[in-house]
Amino acid sequence: MSESGYKRLLEDGILITDNLSASPVTRGSLRTKFILLALCTNGEAHYTIDTQEQTVKKNDVIIISERHVIDNYRASDDISGICIVLTVKFFYETISNVSDISALFLFSKNHPVVSISPTEADTFKSYFYMLKEKLADDENRYRLELARTLVLAMFYDMSNVIYRVQQQHAKRQTRADAIFTRFIHMVEENFKQERRVGWYAQQMCITPKYLSEMVKHVSKRTPNEWIDRYVTLEMRLLLRNSSMSIKEIAIELNFPNQSFLGKYFKEHVGVSPSEYRRS
Repeated sequence: MSESGYKRLLEDGILITDNLSASPVTRGSLRTKFILLALCTNGEAHYTIDTQEQTVKKNDVIIISERHVIDNYRASDDISGICIVLTVKFFYETISNVSDISALFLFSKNHPVVSISPTEADTFKSYFYMLKEKLADDENRYRLELARTLVLAMFYDMSNVIYRVQQQHAKRQTRADAIFTRFIHMVEENFKQERRVGWYAQQMCITPKYLSEMVKHVSKRTPNEWIDRYVTLEMRLLLRNSSMSIKEIAIELNFPNQSFLGKYFKEHVGVSPSEYRRS
């Protein structure tokens, strides 16, 4: 991807390209600091994600979230496709509910490449070209708001595709997969009140050590990292979308006090809650 492309990504938070070979995946070894969705429309490509070999063919969707290592990209001469890149900030500002990330990005931890039907591929293309049209209209003062709305709708459509694929894989699910899936569902339901790994392990009738091993094996993240991710995401949403004071948010999320919440948020996000709200 060109230097001007990255500059536009940083400015707008979203960048799209119909040249798959110009996507960040092709830039050699890198740790992702973005969200990427791409569709292969022709040819074949290979790359590794967290050292695991991946093969992409026509009508395959690539789903990559942040903090993965991509390397060893190579492709056939006739490779083509479309690609949407989002900054993590743009993504967090786009989703409207903490559970919106689950179906798409949790599934992508184990299935970064998903084969979809020609009809589903056409739907993805439709979103891509609508986004391209809206983002190109620099005179539209609501271009980024329109882009966020389209991206959110696309996520829901893609999550529906993921649900179908999940049903096909359900019978082949390993015990580690089952534990991870149950853990994430429990975190979604309880993260506002419970942030102790031991509590989740107790509810699942397993030891904290075993829960940690299974979650780390499946997702490359610890249970604490997943809990922190859900808590900080909810904080972002409340700071952006509600009129609640920081003290009220601390009460909502079961923090001892506003000061403790502020330290927690700055440790995980890099800025204070007040700074984040102002920005």
